[in-house]
Formats: sequence, C-alpha cells, structure tokens
Amino acid sequence: MLAFFQDPAAQEAARKAHEIAVQAAQNSGWGLGAGLAAGLAALGAGFGIGRIGGQAGEGIARQPEAADAIKGNALLLSAFIEGVALFAAVIGLILAGK
Repeated sequence: MLAFFQDPAAQEAARKAHEIAVQAAQNSGWGLGAGLAAGLAALGAGFGIGRIGGQAGEGIARQPEAADAIKGNALLLSAFIEGVALFAAVIGLILAGK
C-alpha cells in the first residue's frame, strides 16, 4: 500500500484530483449567487407588479373617469419593473457562467 502512494503517477493523479476539487469548491458560490439573484429579481417584480395592479384597481374604483390614465400609467410602470427584473436575471445568469 505504501508503494502505491510513492508512485509518481498516483501522486500526479491525486494532485490533479485535488486541483479539480478546489476549483469546483471555489466556483460553487457563483451558481448559488446567480440562482439567488434571479429568484429575488422575479420575487421583487411579482410583488411590485401586484402592488401596481392593486393600487390601479383601487384608483379606478375611486375615480372611474380617470381609468384610461391610470391603466396607461400602471402598464408603463409594470413594463419598467419587468425590464429591471429581466436585467437582474440576465446578470445573475452571466455570473453563473463565470
């Protein structure tokens, strides 16, 4: 058994295996962070768009004559929030590829 550990080929294989394990351990945080970033971006966008929809419905109920203006503003704000969420998800996925 001792002769196996003294074999240069076995030592080289062990060294390469160690390097691969260290590299995998160092890069595992990027994937976790990327998934967390994309998930939080989607969660935040969902809450934001839900709040916009709720407030727009409430505003239309209080002032029906302003319904067109409220709907237009709500749609524009929802598009902005969705754009920011998409940008955050793309940045997270780019970081996952590092």
